[in-house]
Amino acid sequence: MTDNTDPNLDPAGTTQHFRRFVDQNPEPEEPPRRPVLPIVLAVVGAVAAIALIVALVLAFA
Repeated sequence: MTDNTDPNLDPAGTTQHFRRFVDQNPEPEEPPRRPVLPIVLAVVGAVAAIALIVALVLAFA
């Protein structure tokens, strides 16, 4: 077996430092996603409004 006489080698200390680092530095959270439904409803409303205007113009022209 190898006789380990290096006084600086402390695997338990390294593990403790790593765990402290992980605990103090959590992964950054993803920014919240914008909901798609309001955008879709706005587009559908705009298309419906344009269709209504075109229908009224054609009906009374």
